[in-house]
Amino acid sequence: MLSYQHAYHAGNFADVHKHLMLFAVTGYLLRKASPITYIDTHAGRGLYPLSAAESQKLQEHRQGAERLWQERQALAAEPLIGDWLSLLAEAQLTAGKQASPTLDCYPGSPWWLTRQLRDVDRLALFELHPGEHEHLAAQRLPKNVKHIHGDGLKGLLQRLPVATPRLCVLIDPSYERKSEYVEVAETVLAAMRKVRHGVVLVWYPLLPAGRHSELLEGLRNGGLRKIWRSEVVLREPSSEERGMYGSGMLVINPPWGLEELLVSAMKRIEPLLGPDASHRGEWWVAE
Repeated sequence: MLSYQHAYHAGNFADVHKHLMLFAVTGYLLRKASPITYIDTHAGRGLYPLSAAESQKLQEHRQGAERLWQERQALAAEPLIGDWLSLLAEAQLTAGKQASPTLDCYPGSPWWLTRQLRDVDRLALFELHPGEHEHLAAQRLPKNVKHIHGDGLKGLLQRLPVATPRLCVLIDPSYERKSEYVEVAETVLAAMRKVRHGVVLVWYPLLPAGRHSELLEGLRNGGLRKIWRSEVVLREPSSEERGMYGSGMLVINPPWGLEELLVSAMKRIEPLLGPDASHRGEWWVAE
């Protein structure tokens, strides 16, 4: 089943959480000169006009990226957040817009990764949905970026090990299929057996059904030892609702010092995400 299209959710609070963490990780990795291979297993379209019918239907960006955008002057001097917002402003120009006080588009992970890509680095973007891949293929991408119409989890394992000294992977499925939680855990464990030093980011939704526990338990049983776990919760879950109440991210082999920067940044934006929003960051290891 390939029905999920992220355009309906572009720029929501989970995107802010996910891409702020991705931006922080890549920033740390770029402190060293050695080449990096990036692999994005579920790339999506790359750039989302917020005026599009899909985005306007739910307007989830209004409770996410737009809240930070409206406070960008006050946040400009904040570590990590200020630089992230500066790039978000550049994305508006990338979409062909003039400098504007409004948030006209939201960039997906391919844009955030490409924007920080150096000539020595490589980036592989996987997208299985034919319509989404068509949008992605229409984006202007550097020569060291490849877009692949295919299964990103399988494609990741096929590409390992990589030729560069370092590897950074983003795994960000829709989790439309219940089996994806286990599939992601199995893929991560297989990838880490091939490239033990790789930095892997895994996003997961927090839903009342609690199926993300299958992903966490799978990794726990796999014996991974160095994982930083970050969760943003908008409200306490209710058994009567079906929507996402929070966003989770795992960073396997995180760069040293990452957790302090992210805890501080997420603490700063908590009030912008809602009166009951909270963030928890912690080292999470197998018992």
